[in-house]
Amino acid sequence: MINIDVIKNEFNKHGGVLKTSELNAIGLSSRHIKKLLEENVLTKIKQGYYELSNNINPEEAVIARLFPHAVIFLESALIHYGYTDRIPSAWQIAVDKDSEKSQYKIEYPLIEPFYLEPKFLDVGLDTIQIEGVTVKIFTRDRTICDVLRYENKLEKEVFNNAIQRYVKDQKKNITKLFEYAELFNIKNKVQTYIGVWI
Repeated sequence: MINIDVIKNEFNKHGGVLKTSELNAIGLSSRHIKKLLEENVLTKIKQGYYELSNNINPEEAVIARLFPHAVIFLESALIHYGYTDRIPSAWQIAVDKDSEKSQYKIEYPLIEPFYLEPKFLDVGLDTIQIEGVTVKIFTRDRTICDVLRYENKLEKEVFNNAIQRYVKDQKKNITKLFEYAELFNIKNKVQTYIGVWI
């Protein structure tokens, strides 16, 4: 007998996403999983990952469960910090340039991976908790460096808003900003766009 409450409780503990091995650990065989998929209790997100069909989970938590090494990036980070009002059509995530590209071809949630050098994935890294799931995100200061680095990928309004809101943000850390700027070789750009305001 499959106890739906036990299953729901387990999903809630893991940000709404469970792996096959985690379903097995609470006593569900592949036959049980198949039955729950047929009964529309579970939905398969991608190979080996499931969520409850009628649950709406925060997409950041789903992404963190599917791709634990990915970092919320660029416009998706701007939204978190309140530096933009425009919601990108897909979640922008920073991932290791050597990671398997095919794993990011999923229908839900919509993601846009940016392939970075592994050494840059730890620079200005922060974590936030969403529904009990640890989600990686770059700090506001690192995010502004990314905005300057990827200026040509952003709409002018998004770019300008991000800079202006960062300048007014009490939580900004200019020392860190210049530290990251040096690392990314964009010190002149930071001086040009932000130096004039501080």
